[in-house]
Order: sequence, then C-alpha cells, then structure tokens
Amino acid sequence: MMICLKSMNTQSILSHEPEERRIMELRVLKYFLSVARTGSMTAAAHSLHVTQPTLSRQLQDLEYELGKKLFVRGSHHVSLTRDGMLLRQRAEEIMEIVNQTEAEFYAGSRAVAGDIYIGCGESQALSLLAEVISIFHSDHPQVRFHLHSGNAEDVTERLNRGILNFGILIQPTDISRYDSLPLPLKDTWGLILRRDHPLAKRKTIRPADLADVPLFLSRQTFRNEKLTGIIADWFGEWGSSLKVAGTYNLIFNAALLIRAGMGCALGLAGLINATSQSDLCFRPLSPKLEVGLNIVWKKNRIFSDAAEKFLERMKEIFTAGK
Repeated sequence: MMICLKSMNTQSILSHEPEERRIMELRVLKYFLSVARTGSMTAAAHSLHVTQPTLSRQLQDLEYELGKKLFVRGSHHVSLTRDGMLLRQRAEEIMEIVNQTEAEFYAGSRAVAGDIYIGCGESQALSLLAEVISIFHSDHPQVRFHLHSGNAEDVTERLNRGILNFGILIQPTDISRYDSLPLPLKDTWGLILRRDHPLAKRKTIRPADLADVPLFLSRQTFRNEKLTGIIADWFGEWGSSLKVAGTYNLIFNAALLIRAGMGCALGLAGLINATSQSDLCFRPLSPKLEVGLNIVWKKNRIFSDAAEKFLERMKEIFTAGK
C-alpha cells in the first residue's frame, strides 16, 4: 500500500496497486470511520446523510480494493476485524493530517490563525510552555493549541508521522533526528510516598533505602524486567534488589495506588500535590538526580505561519539572556 496525494477537491489520498492503480477516496475513509465509531451501518448512514445500501456498497468496494475483510457484520452490530482496526488507526491519522493541512491553507490568507499540536510527557516544563502559549495567544487569538500527553516513544512517533508540530522530551533521549531547543528548566527525580510511610521522615532518599520497598516505576525506566537509563545508573548495584510492584504511564494513576498503601513511586517533582495538607509527599533522591528537557521538531519541516511564528516566539523567550 502506498500513499497517493491528489488535490483536496478530489478527496483522494490513499492508494494501492495489486494489479492496477487504485485510489482510496477520503470520502470512503470518512464512511469507514463513521461505521467504526458507531458500530452500526444504520447510525453511520444517518449521520453521513447517505442511504444504508449506498454506505454498505461503498464499504464492500473498499474491502474488495484492499483484499481484506474489515468488518464482522452481525444482525444489529458491526465490529472491526484485526485488519479493520489497523485501517482505523491509519485512517484517523490520515484524516487528522488532512484537517491540519486544510486549516493551514485556509488560514494562510488571514491574520495568523490555525492549529498547533504539541506532545509532551508529565513534566513541570508544561507550566513554562503554558506561559509562552498565553503570551502568544494574546497576540494571536485565532491560533488554537492542542496538547497530547504521552511518553517519549509516543511523542516521537507522532512527530515522525507529522501529527505533532512540536514535542517536549525529557533527557536523556536521542534527539539527533530533530531540531531542538533546550528549555531553561530541569526536572528533579524523587520518591512519592504516603506521609505516614517510614521513609517520609527522611529528607532525601538513597538507593539502599529502597531495597525492600514495593516500588512503582515509569515504563520508560523499567523495560523487559530491567532498569534502564539514568535510573539504572543511580541505583547501581542496588538495582538488582528492587521490589518492583508495577509500572505506570501517568503518575496521577500511580498516586492512587500509593495513596491506597501499595508502596511508593519514583517520579518527578511538582506533578502531584505534596503540600503539607496532602496525604502524599515528595522526597528528592540522593545523590541528586536532575534531567534537562528539550522542545523538538522534525528537521526540514515546513511549518504553517502560526507554527513558524510560535517557534520564533519560543526561541526569543527561551534564549533570552544567553
């Protein structure tokens, strides 16, 4: 299967060529996604303002073109096959890029307007970015910002697909494939625990302190049953004696388990309420473990006017005083 771009008016974007060149129309992709989301030919036909026989025929033609069965058709419900789920993922990505492209061109002849897509993990860096967004939006109120939360792999995948304009990545992450701008902020690693936990009495946490403590770790720091990166370096020989209780993608969810008494978690400062009124607290690691952050974007990417001006503003603010 290959991607084939045509003019926006023809609404065709995807093709494959088993025997002859075929074009998968955007209109048919929209039909497919509507059925996938509603699970009903009748409901999808109603929302699309087409007859059910027309919709059914279009989707049968789509299955024939691809040579794959996309739906499991029941008497009252339609579900996706494995191939159907793959097409849904790709179709949603395609439609998102198409919508971005249309918005960028429609905005080109007006004041600075459009949409900017930013991906980031859980970090205090978002508060710094929020200040820049606020300043920029006050000058360009017709620009909309869309934030996507995810780990480094998720963010870089979306950057590579062109779905995101920018991503915030926590070091150490390989950013050689991207242009980047270091942020004037560092995140601090520490232990998140209940205030009544014995370790809460300590001002800092050393590797030996965690030898027998049920511990929740970020998925980025614990892969294939092994510690990775700077966390592995920080633990050193004590890493082999850890009692890993589980992993998390969002510290908010891990905090619920900690609050329930299931252990402690390694995480970044400032992401949970650790004030004196909270039942949770944060204790920094010793030796101190800090990580820098970068905002990255694809090399040689052509930005919309809105994204280009936002990048200029970030460079202006983040490099001030250097």
